[in-house]
Amino acid sequence: MNESAIKELLYKIADDQLILGHRNSEWTGFGPLLEEDIAFSSMAQDKVGQSYALYTILHSLGEQEPDTVAFTRNASQFHNAIFTELPNGEYDFSLIRHFLYDTAEIIRFDMLTLSSFQPIAELAVKVRAELRYHTLHANTWVKQLGSATEESVARLQQSLEYALPYALGLFEESPYEKELIETGVFGGEKLLKEKWLERITEILVQTQLQLPDIKLIEPVLGGRAGKHSEHLQPLLDEMSEVFRIDPTAEW
Repeated sequence: MNESAIKELLYKIADDQLILGHRNSEWTGFGPLLEEDIAFSSMAQDKVGQSYALYTILHSLGEQEPDTVAFTRNASQFHNAIFTELPNGEYDFSLIRHFLYDTAEIIRFDMLTLSSFQPIAELAVKVRAELRYHTLHANTWVKQLGSATEESVARLQQSLEYALPYALGLFEESPYEKELIETGVFGGEKLLKEKWLERITEILVQTQLQLPDIKLIEPVLGGRAGKHSEHLQPLLDEMSEVFRIDPTAEW
């Protein structure tokens, strides 16, 4: 089993979770409802915790300590999809990102429960309960606001159309894609994308929102290879500020 292939897989999942976890935490104190402050804060904490678990597996494979990996790399060394690093914007965008991302993530982890790489299979089983809550939250609000007022539907529709090219970047294929599939480590990004499209369609048909034709959308790629937007480095600088002041602190 190619260790480099496994590390690449682990890094991109962990980096997605860490970066979006930090973005979600920015809603604390700013949500449209107190309930949403708490929900986004809770989900952010889950994501950061999941990233820590993934970085711990990477450490067992010879990578640096989780804190070092999380807080001392620069933007070009991160493997997260560009989608996760975009600023929160208004609540409608954050909700759509939450819906599109967490739908992909629960399917990814469901697939990973069958992984031939035992540490990731065991972790995937452990985190499914958290991920089910995340998708339940996203689905509930998308269905509610996607069928509410003319304004709420219009705003979510606009955010959906803006977000989709970035969301498709979640499925950017690994250089080790064929090997990961053949060795049973992961079923592959193409299969994940197909399952994701089915799942989001199931939810959106219950609303007034219209899913654009995915085949006509050009995905925003590059994040998996360390090519990021101008938004990532400032986020990393903010995220690592305390660690850089006191590297002995625990997160």
